[in-house]
Amino acid sequence: MKKVLVLGGTRFFGKRLVQLLVEAGADVTVATRGFTQVELPASVKRMTLDRDDVHSLAVAGEEQWDVVYDNICYSSQNAMDACKVFRGKVGKYVLTSTLSVYDYAEEPLQEEAFDPYTYEINRKTRDETTYQEGKRQAEAVFFQEKAFPVVAVRFPIVLAEDDYTRRLWFHIEHVQEELPIGITNLAARICFIHAQEAAQFLAWVPTTSITGPVNACSDGTVSLAELMEMIAQTVGKPARIEPTIDASDASPFGFVASFYMDNSKAKAAGFPFWSLDEWVSVLVKNLNEEYTSEKA
Repeated sequence: MKKVLVLGGTRFFGKRLVQLLVEAGADVTVATRGFTQVELPASVKRMTLDRDDVHSLAVAGEEQWDVVYDNICYSSQNAMDACKVFRGKVGKYVLTSTLSVYDYAEEPLQEEAFDPYTYEINRKTRDETTYQEGKRQAEAVFFQEKAFPVVAVRFPIVLAEDDYTRRLWFHIEHVQEELPIGITNLAARICFIHAQEAAQFLAWVPTTSITGPVNACSDGTVSLAELMEMIAQTVGKPARIEPTIDASDASPFGFVASFYMDNSKAKAAGFPFWSLDEWVSVLVKNLNEEYTSEKA
């Protein structure tokens, strides 16, 4: 039985990951600050710690782990603390990273488009850096420190009915209420991954020899124009798209250029990604039904 630590596993794809690990027979411990009360499988152990405090994190380093999942690492300091605490204590370390480590591009982004092995490291906390730079720094620290084997899973925007950021919901609500949506480039193509698919990918990673950065996204892309037309058709009202608008009405998907990944490295290693076309329209339909029900 694998002994697994999940740093941040009480909501969204983290909670789904925990469920999959338990079903696979793993001995799972979830470590959080203890602020979120959530029901987890009865066999799951809980550990309370502050990810931003190395002395608090050190509690987790008192044990040996086959796998550590880090869903809450946002800075070079977070990564340095993990290297210090878990050096010699973990078989494989899986960092949840992001598409945001890249810059916009009009072609599918491969892992080599951002090189964490040579990226300059600057010691900063999460409060002292942006999300993009924080994730770049975290990857750089892990791969340059070489404290243990690391996989950096680069996810795009993750979607599901229970997305606490409500990014897709924003668009459905705005179309339903006939409110303007700020999008500057409707031709921009983007990619997504479903929360369950993301959890399945994370659970799969330690079963392989894969290391280094790896992109994980559903097969296929969608343009912002296509996505908004899909939402408009589902809602039954036109979408009011405006290029310049108040920040409160700006689309959470309003990228100024295309932003999507090549997932061929993971596919070559054997992971069967979902088809974006097969699930995103279903999710739009489900969220629209939920919105309509709430308004009834």
